[in-house]
Amino acid sequence: MIRLILVAIVLFGFLILGIPLLLIEWVIGKFNQKWKDYSSLRLVQGAFKLIMFMTGVKLTVIGEENVPKDKAVLYVGNHRSYFDVVMTYARCPGLTGYVAKIEMLRYPLLRDWMKNLYCLFLDRDDIKAGLKTILKGIEYIKNGISICIFPEGTRNHHDELLPFKEGSMKMAEKTGCPIIPMAITNSAEIFEDHIPFIHRCHVILEYGEPILVSELSKEEKKFLGAYTQQKIQTMLDKNKALL
Repeated sequence: MIRLILVAIVLFGFLILGIPLLLIEWVIGKFNQKWKDYSSLRLVQGAFKLIMFMTGVKLTVIGEENVPKDKAVLYVGNHRSYFDVVMTYARCPGLTGYVAKIEMLRYPLLRDWMKNLYCLFLDRDDIKAGLKTILKGIEYIKNGISICIFPEGTRNHHDELLPFKEGSMKMAEKTGCPIIPMAITNSAEIFEDHIPFIHRCHVILEYGEPILVSELSKEEKKFLGAYTQQKIQTMLDKNKALL
């Protein structure tokens, strides 16, 4: 319970103390948007790194060299925990927006930081709005901003991945950017497996080799979501033995 309290203090402390920072970031953006973008990125990454430190999690990272540092990518990962966002965003080398459910817009301050970080808010019940979100993601990638998506559509409570939604791959298909598959093993053990307690545990984050859509066969392109899902499932199955 102590870890949960510490994490809550850091999270809510950042949101409350960050109110003047949001104003400062807004002013900075009026003069230099790039400076604002990267200062927001590093501030949030610093808070997320502190949160991960508070959890006591031992994080093993594999294949980080597969993440390009000079171009935008589409990160695609499995999703078992709230902490998946925290641990992966803390390691992004450049500007990255996450695709979140539209319900996140309900939370003031949090939504303001998310907007600063180019996050996208997906309405899963509105096809037309969902298409607009995908088009916005395509625009971001073309402008050098990476996007991260968890295409199972929700947090999965089982070892086997839920079917990936094929529409989530459109951002890579339309931009030609690399897909970086992310396999996150054992993250539910941090919190979700024993709510409300945060446990120290071992989590493995593996970045797979970039998937280049242009180099895939016609069949692989047609079922790009399933192809990427299999890559991630293979890494998950392999990494269970490392826990």
